[in-house]
Amino acid sequence: MVAIATDRLTKVFSDGTVAVDEVTIEAASGEFLVLLGPTGCGKSTILRLVAGLEEETSGHVLIDGQVVDRLSAKDRRVAMVFQDYALYPHLTVAQNIGFPLRAGHHAPDAEARVTEVAEHLGVTDLLHRLPGHLSGGQRQRVAMARAIVRKPQAFLLDEPLSNLDAGLRADLRTDVAALARRLGVTTLYVTHDQTEAMTMADRVAVLRRGVLQQIGPPAEVYGDPATLFVAAFIGTPRTNLLQGAIYMEAERTVIDLGSQLLELPHTEALASHHNDRVTVAMRADALRPVPDESARGPVLRGEVRLVENLGHEALVHLDTGIMPTPIEESRLEHPDTGQHLADVIAEDPPAGHPFRQALSRMMPHARPEAQPATARTEYGFYPVYDAELSDQPPLGDVVVRVPAPVLPRRGESMTVQVDLDKLMLFDRGGHRIRLA
Repeated sequence: MVAIATDRLTKVFSDGTVAVDEVTIEAASGEFLVLLGPTGCGKSTILRLVAGLEEETSGHVLIDGQVVDRLSAKDRRVAMVFQDYALYPHLTVAQNIGFPLRAGHHAPDAEARVTEVAEHLGVTDLLHRLPGHLSGGQRQRVAMARAIVRKPQAFLLDEPLSNLDAGLRADLRTDVAALARRLGVTTLYVTHDQTEAMTMADRVAVLRRGVLQQIGPPAEVYGDPATLFVAAFIGTPRTNLLQGAIYMEAERTVIDLGSQLLELPHTEALASHHNDRVTVAMRADALRPVPDESARGPVLRGEVRLVENLGHEALVHLDTGIMPTPIEESRLEHPDTGQHLADVIAEDPPAGHPFRQALSRMMPHARPEAQPATARTEYGFYPVYDAELSDQPPLGDVVVRVPAPVLPRRGESMTVQVDLDKLMLFDRGGHRIRLA
């Protein structure tokens, strides 16, 4: 077993794209570390840099404390498993698994090693088949077996389960995590699926646009997010993100949400944020339905807009009239042109792009400028909204978990109590504001 670390690792591609931006992480010997983030966050690039498949722009990769920047991929003794299996279609399962041994001239015990790892992965009865006759899950097991057959120092797994259906993915993630721990091999696992990250990892490293946002045990990253992006990205259903403003009074603190107020006990921790605009983050488990007449403490009221019945529980979308935090502030934007789609396709399309030309004919004008917002409360909080869709500001949904036996109906009024211990505040820069 070895420890794997990166020290201010940076990768800038030839077109100027900064894929990895001074990332420093360390996976202890035998640890299962998951790199989690949306598409384009740099997690796969980090894996390729560790494997030696890419050359870093600056910074270092260390294995067991030794800098390996100048070592070739084969000399680093790490095994990488890719998303697309990468099996040789003309070789049997046994030949695919044993290929690294034959290529590395470790042939004497090759057959025994193939049999051993096939038993580990449960593919013994498939050894004489060709990859074309296997299911997706079986192919991924074979790819895993090929990776461990030469006893690597570490596993590097690049979204190995993303091509599988949901049921099979759930089974295999348990098997992969159990195998890594049984073999005691240090593992770096890349995924965009937070369920995989939370259920498999010893620790989770969350990335956004090449920058490390937070690293820690799954429970810590979920329960105590350091940035707005982490709070927004991790959690199912997605965290409720609402615009608000803080006002300090003599005996209480008020969070103005535009159409509603949350009252908190007076706390000096928020004194420096008086009059500041903030994002209020509440996961669904921070909200509890209560009878309106018995509601005590901070509550939100709204009308049921949608009920998602999941069998054991329901997710209730409550229309509260509160302004949601813009995507730009929550940092959940995906890589794009930096413009609205209408702005892009309204421009004169380049020659040879029939799809763009067709879209341009369908949407020939850009988005109009948003109208200025108006005050909503006595505190003078000005929520921001897009006036294009309606003359009235859009209403913000708050998602609440409700036990399945008692489901509200659409259009009903509902009052929910806010658990202040689970309430999170973030400043305009996306940094956490601690309540204590």
